[in-house]
Amino acid sequence: MTFNTDTVIRLLTIATLCCLLFASGLRLTWAEVGHALQKNRLAWILPINFLLIPALAFAMGRLFQLSTDAAAGMALLAAAPFAPVVPTFVRMAKGDLALASALTGLFPFASAFITPLICEYSLKPWLKTGVLHFNIVSIFFVLLTTITLPLVLGIAVRHSAPVLAFRLLKPVEVVAEATGSIALLFVTVVEFQTIVSIGATALFAMAMTSELSFFAGYAFSGPARAQRLVVGLGTANRNIALALLIAVESFPRSPIVAAVVANGLLLIFLGLIHVFIWRSLLPVKTMVQPE
Repeated sequence: MTFNTDTVIRLLTIATLCCLLFASGLRLTWAEVGHALQKNRLAWILPINFLLIPALAFAMGRLFQLSTDAAAGMALLAAAPFAPVVPTFVRMAKGDLALASALTGLFPFASAFITPLICEYSLKPWLKTGVLHFNIVSIFFVLLTTITLPLVLGIAVRHSAPVLAFRLLKPVEVVAEATGSIALLFVTVVEFQTIVSIGATALFAMAMTSELSFFAGYAFSGPARAQRLVVGLGTANRNIALALLIAVESFPRSPIVAAVVANGLLLIFLGLIHVFIWRSLLPVKTMVQPE
């Protein structure tokens, strides 16, 4: 990829994340977020996402005898939990949007410090002589400005000006979905050859990791189905932007970056399948109804 292509992808990604999280915030109040956080099981959710899923990805890499590049790409995604798109998936699946948004907003604080540490250990078996480069300040800044701040801003607008929030909601969602579609199409076209080169075996291993992650998150996240759906989707859908940031810093212009892109696109596709299943076949009663 050229510098211009990298810049376009970065700008599209930032615009999509900011709009998605701002729109999610416009649907919520502080009370709804606080109520949702009181009923979650962070003592289970954090170890599952930061320990169990990386270990699962490592096991799948060994089981399917993946190449170093494919396994490293999968390991980077496994170390980056709760994709910013999770609130959108949860809303589409009619799950607990307040919990999805709250966890998505909180995870960047943990990910900025824990994800580099997990990557350091999980990549060692694959990159015995490789040197990893992490800029924790840069990672924290990107996560904070593209995920947490837009979400908080949206909730603040809903709290102080509910009529304005109602009027902004639909236009912001349209812009977010359009920008996301353009970004996804652009990355797919630009990275098509490298995506194809990853191979079916590596993609199948990632799919297995994602599905097992969903069931792990769903099983240990509370009694209510709406809450379980949130954690299941959050555990299965990893933060592609964070994984790419680390991949570009440590392995610029390498097949590992392409592996992250290919696996990330697969996760989005699987997430949409889960949304269709839960929305159409296994509907759950939402705790937070949109206006």
